[in-house]
Amino acid sequence: MVFSSDQWAVVLGGSSGFGLATAQRLGEQGMSLCIVHRDRRAAMKAIEPEFEKIRSNGTKLVTFNADALDADKRNEVLDQLAPELGGGKVRVLLHSVAFGNLKLLVPDTLRPRTATSKLASKLGIDESKLQGALDEIFEEGDPQAQAMAEAPVYSDKHFLDEDDFLRTIHAMGTSLLGWVQQIHSRGLFQSDARVFGLTSEGNEVAWKGYAAVSAAKVSLESLSRSIALEFAPHGIRSNIIQAGVTETPALAAIPGSNHIKAGARLRNPFGRLTTPQDVAKVIALLSTDDASWINGELIRVDGGEHISGVTS
Repeated sequence: MVFSSDQWAVVLGGSSGFGLATAQRLGEQGMSLCIVHRDRRAAMKAIEPEFEKIRSNGTKLVTFNADALDADKRNEVLDQLAPELGGGKVRVLLHSVAFGNLKLLVPDTLRPRTATSKLASKLGIDESKLQGALDEIFEEGDPQAQAMAEAPVYSDKHFLDEDDFLRTIHAMGTSLLGWVQQIHSRGLFQSDARVFGLTSEGNEVAWKGYAAVSAAKVSLESLSRSIALEFAPHGIRSNIIQAGVTETPALAAIPGSNHIKAGARLRNPFGRLTTPQDVAKVIALLSTDDASWINGELIRVDGGEHISGVTS
């Protein structure tokens, strides 16, 4: 085993996506787990079997269906977690909370699209039938049909306001701070501990409907650098993982996510999307003793997607 059972990972947002994949990976490698998630009762029918799979491998797993963003709930979780540690300590804290407002700033303005009508005219076929066929091919997952597929549709009634930004920045960014401070003040961190947050290419590239989340990700990155600096004397390292475009419930909620995925497949040197398991493996790697000198970094896990200029 890479880790011992007295080393714990606290995963915020661990019932799906990156959080669940990371919990599974760390559990397989011997670490004990505390997963904090917030899910409705109906969703638990699919989530509980995933938790049981982790336990079936002999991994100690404690779960809390609670709001990780609420300070009182956070304290309750840590109060209950402390005796569960059994003398162990928190080696890893992963912030994988995906709760943000995905709205435009202003009504969308579509650029004129003429390629489909020109192609239909050249071929002497009905434009609507051609468009329908192209959209069907795109929906089936062929990224090369993206340029001629129907553009994403956005709400023309609801737009971001300042409160949306505040809530999203707290949820997906600055809420990490309270967890780090509280685990530290209670003496629950291991002498060599790792803090991780998750960001995306939306920290630099503007995607429609992503403005509030983008602001949150940049805030998270800045916070992580400060944690890396100020908590270093206490043995805490902090790094941000920038995953490539990944098929997760959070991505599916983004307007136009199919177009984002298509663009990623075309650019990625390996021709595929990043998976939660790709990211989980890197987080596990960075949690080992050998990675102790990596601190305050933003680490891209995308197979070269970010640096690729290829679009075909």
